[in-house]
Amino acid sequence: MTSIYQALNSVMRDVQAVRKGERNTHGGFNFRGIDAVTNAVGPALREHGVIVVPNVLDAQYDVVHVGQKQTVMSRVALRIEWKWFGPEGDSLTCITQGEAFDSGDKATAKAHSVAFRTAMLQTLCLPTDEKDPDVDTYERAAAPTGQDQLITALSEIGVEPGAFAAWAITPQGWDTNVRALDDRQLSALSTRVRAEADKVKAGVQAVTA
Repeated sequence: MTSIYQALNSVMRDVQAVRKGERNTHGGFNFRGIDAVTNAVGPALREHGVIVVPNVLDAQYDVVHVGQKQTVMSRVALRIEWKWFGPEGDSLTCITQGEAFDSGDKATAKAHSVAFRTAMLQTLCLPTDEKDPDVDTYERAAAPTGQDQLITALSEIGVEPGAFAAWAITPQGWDTNVRALDDRQLSALSTRVRAEADKVKAGVQAVTA
């Protein structure tokens, strides 16, 4: 006899990894879609006589506004119990959640797909076959000083920092010596430079003429 545990172990041996082969162009990240996962797992489930049956335990529905255009979308959050049956009829269960948005009538179907994908990935321990995050080591740099921020802001608007070295724009005009400013004031000045780019350009031209 083959128990569900033995059958799922055989499935895990057959399906080694599912790569993140799809790209979310809006969010700028790669992901493993439901079709990629089911295409990889489905043949092994059939080969070893495993059937998966869903049972929705909880469903929450509401309406949200998304993005700058405040697009009205349906939001669905599902909590689903998945029962995995083996060839002998015994079973084990797992519970996952799925959340999805849709401007039409597909939010529930999307949430089902997300929950099922999660169930397969976690139950079968499917890796992405990508490098481990610990491969890369990052050393946090020191926070930029106010002077660094000011130089960057000036460069962004095409002004040579040297032309700006002696004077800074204030509500009263170009009458503050930059060298007299502390780090916090320099940081605030860089923010003002970005906010008043056109005025700064004109002022630099006047001061350096």
